[in-house]
Amino acid sequence: MEWRGRRQSNNVEDRRGTSLGRGRMGGNPFGGRGMRIPTGGRGGGLSISTIIFLVVIYFVLKMMGIDMLQVLDDGSSSGSGYEQSAGSQPSSPASDEMTAFVRTVLAETEDVWHGIFQADGETYREPTLVLFSDRTSSPCGAASSATGPFYCPADMKVYLDTDFFRQLDRQFGASGDFAQAYVIAHEVGHHVQNLTGVLPKFNEMRRSMTEVEANQMSVRVELQADCFAGIWGKFTEQKGLLEQGDLEEALNAAHQIGDDTLQKRSQGYVVPDSFNHGTSEQRAKWFRRGFESGRFSDCDTFSGPV
Repeated sequence: MEWRGRRQSNNVEDRRGTSLGRGRMGGNPFGGRGMRIPTGGRGGGLSISTIIFLVVIYFVLKMMGIDMLQVLDDGSSSGSGYEQSAGSQPSSPASDEMTAFVRTVLAETEDVWHGIFQADGETYREPTLVLFSDRTSSPCGAASSATGPFYCPADMKVYLDTDFFRQLDRQFGASGDFAQAYVIAHEVGHHVQNLTGVLPKFNEMRRSMTEVEANQMSVRVELQADCFAGIWGKFTEQKGLLEQGDLEEALNAAHQIGDDTLQKRSQGYVVPDSFNHGTSEQRAKWFRRGFESGRFSDCDTFSGPV
């Protein structure tokens, strides 16, 4: 996919490198002020005896190789327990290649859906994409690297741990930048469903559904998001941004994350009643349908068989 040098979206919230740590020395992981030097006297000042005592302690520790001034300086901030972890934070997350790629793909989805909504006399409201590492929080619950990418209707944000792209490649055998772009476009497809009322309606209906019925309806919701991702792919192709093999990358990704393929890989057998995203064949089919037609009306997964 030819993505470099194109417009990048500003609707990306980068939370990578922020984690729940144990805090620095002097910091309280539960939100306290940290270590404080005890004071003498009611007025809050230090007494002569206290000063002499502290000076003696300082020189004794100094002789032992402990510099208390350095210790106090390192622990001077009273953190809430959240700190930047040097081991997990990229050197420049705002400008690294992965961020640039995500911002570009998101910008391309914005252009496509603005055009489609405008053609119908509607206004497209852009979602925010949250990049995180390890774990983060959302109104829809906690998110972790094990959660996988997801869209939260409550705050209209897409949550993505970019480690999922490595997992997509190494664990699922779905490599390539267009496979990664398909993942983003699928989650944006859920945002489109939220704007058009599909997700609110589904959330209302499933309160009175059995688990099996809710799973069956969920499959239709997910397949429509795949079809919407295909529509985005169609317009991306028309811009001349696709390279040889890009379509195959997306179709392979759709196939590799089908419910039946995932269940066979993890447990050796499939349980169709538990499917909630669709089979490999269905996911590839609906992405291709959106890609070939480019029409919103061809993504009706709620009428007839899927």
